[in-house]
Amino acid sequence: MRIFGIDPGLQKTGWGVIDVTGNRLQHIAHGVIKTDAKVETAARLRHLFVEITKMIELWKPTHAAIEETFVNKNPASALKLGLARGVVMMAPSHYGLDVAEYPANLVKKSVVGAGHAEKEQVQMMIKILLQGVEATSDAADALAVAICHAHHGATKMKIGGVMAGAAR
Repeated sequence: MRIFGIDPGLQKTGWGVIDVTGNRLQHIAHGVIKTDAKVETAARLRHLFVEITKMIELWKPTHAAIEETFVNKNPASALKLGLARGVVMMAPSHYGLDVAEYPANLVKKSVVGAGHAEKEQVQMMIKILLQGVEATSDAADALAVAICHAHHGATKMKIGGVMAGAAR
């Protein structure tokens, strides 16, 4: 199973790819897609879609997972995050992949063991779980989403034979 994890954001979207064989995790690739805040929103969203699409075509995942949006006090920030999240969810869906969604606390708990872990703790555990991989916080978060799916995806698929919480 090859999992494409996504940590969405309009300014920075982290992505990571892992292979899972039994309980063995193998790092394949990771990165961050950045957009320019001076550019109009539609162009930034197009850039995210094009770049995520390139990574999907390159790495050919069999599964995709994304971190759920947390409620933000700033409505404008929440809207921008929602737009970016929708665009980066659409890319794997375009290739026929279900997109599993996981709350941030479950992602952190799956990797660190604590749902309120700090970003530095997630980065440290990614380095341990994926044998020395060093990633920025956004890419580490995306790899953590992929690992969370590796741990919880099979359970989600057993519920009614379809991905619970998956975007279609």
